[in-house]
Amino acid sequence: MIRFEQVSVTYDDAAAPALQGVDLTVPEGELCLLVGPSGVGKSTLLGTVSGLVPHFTGGTLHGRVTVAGRDTRAHRPRELADVVGTVGQDPLAHFVTDTVEDELAYGMESLGLAPDVMRRRVEETLDLLGLATLRDRPIATLSGGQQQRVAIGSVLTTHPEVLVLDEPTSALDPGAAEEVLAVLQRLVHDLGTTVLLAEHRLERVVQYADQVILLPAPGAAPVVGDPAEIMAVSPVHPPVVALGRLAGWSPLPLSVRDARRKAGPLRERLAQLDAPDAPAAPEGTAVTGAEPASVTGLGVRHGRVVALRDVELSVRAGETVALMGRNGAGKSTLLRTLVGMHKPTSGSVRVGGVVPQSTAPAELLRHVGLVPQEPRDLLYADTVAAECEAADGDAAAAPGTCRALVSELLPDVSDTTHPRDLSEGQRLALALAVVLTARPPLILLDEPTRGLDYAAKARLVEILRALAAEGHAIVLATHDVELAAELAHRVVVIADGEIVADGPTAEVVVSSPAFAPQVAKILAPLPWLTVPQVRTALRETP
Repeated sequence: MIRFEQVSVTYDDAAAPALQGVDLTVPEGELCLLVGPSGVGKSTLLGTVSGLVPHFTGGTLHGRVTVAGRDTRAHRPRELADVVGTVGQDPLAHFVTDTVEDELAYGMESLGLAPDVMRRRVEETLDLLGLATLRDRPIATLSGGQQQRVAIGSVLTTHPEVLVLDEPTSALDPGAAEEVLAVLQRLVHDLGTTVLLAEHRLERVVQYADQVILLPAPGAAPVVGDPAEIMAVSPVHPPVVALGRLAGWSPLPLSVRDARRKAGPLRERLAQLDAPDAPAAPEGTAVTGAEPASVTGLGVRHGRVVALRDVELSVRAGETVALMGRNGAGKSTLLRTLVGMHKPTSGSVRVGGVVPQSTAPAELLRHVGLVPQEPRDLLYADTVAAECEAADGDAAAAPGTCRALVSELLPDVSDTTHPRDLSEGQRLALALAVVLTARPPLILLDEPTRGLDYAAKARLVEILRALAAEGHAIVLATHDVELAAELAHRVVVIADGEIVADGPTAEVVVSSPAFAPQVAKILAPLPWLTVPQVRTALRETP
């Protein structure tokens, strides 16, 4: 169905090809997973299938890519629309209409489908993706995860032969991600649709893949094979594979179910050891004398929609709190209210002793910083170096402070790179460095691991731990249960604008199947949550 013949892509002024030596076939009716570290060319490879590369991105494509027999160099994206459906990393760049129902119908209208066919497919897709209650909502009022489901739905309605998806579950809560992956499974198994997707959250999808394409490094030729074989050598792999490597299991399990079948001896061994210590907030020195965040009786409305109601939350210096809950629960609204972007309809909010809504931005920057879901909202310069210089100036930081943070998160990014040429994960890391340059006492992050590979996520965890140890308070809204288990001291679960759980991470995540990390599910009822905890325990075994 998809054939790559000695494909390479080189962008203008680039020192080396973004993609090189791609020679492989994706068979019809298979789910093919594209993996690799951030910045190795996964999005470029996906773009060659839809024709976006090079028709819209520029650069030079060598070799040949054919989809259902059509050469993508000779056919522009609109000429491939009837066979290829594409969803990129940024849902907002995908939309052309204002409401959910109109967006689902737009692609079919472009193809000239009959009205009765369009109506039936819209209803089917609303039900498949859990969007029925949102059909009349303006897209601009949806959460990031809801927008991502709409973007996927707008492609599904056209019934393409090939689906190309870039990070399709990155902004989805665990339940919504399972629903989307179940839909993809059904399309592959029942309708013979060919699915090619790139994803960093491999714990969600690797067990469903028929084959895996690994891009090991920028410009390196891909490695293609059975998922278990590729995961055995891949530099990026989910916790279940990391645990399997640590325990020496062969073949490597790809799902929690398979791992539990092999984990009996490991559970017996760990049962004889002391339980891991619950992470406690560091005894760091508070960056400011006032409490970093205090929320009392908070209510927020968006028009007729009640986004938050009667929220009570306090965050101490040195504490890391993970906000979790389904898409649209109110997590992002709470973070935005803490930086003054939303006005409370009831209750009070204070950060570092000031009221965000009535504090000048320059003053507020010294108390709180937010890394939003859409990093482009913070990035406006033409190069990475210019962004870093501006961040140093805004924060009155020593020259080079921001660039040093970028180097920690993204070691291989050049100063001259334009932010728009970075991958979604790389842009997010750059935005994070810009915010961290000011070192505010309260740091807010909205889906901070979206688009980050496991290595970049590990570097992020170390940076945030160091900041917490210095007394910074950190609040992150995330659907990444592995990040919460690794980093958070507390987990706060929000549902329909209300806090329904607030407690130590180990207690809250283990009590919910949706939020439990893979290691906790594999080793239950033992209290280990992460692979590093297990590794440490086994090292200490006499």
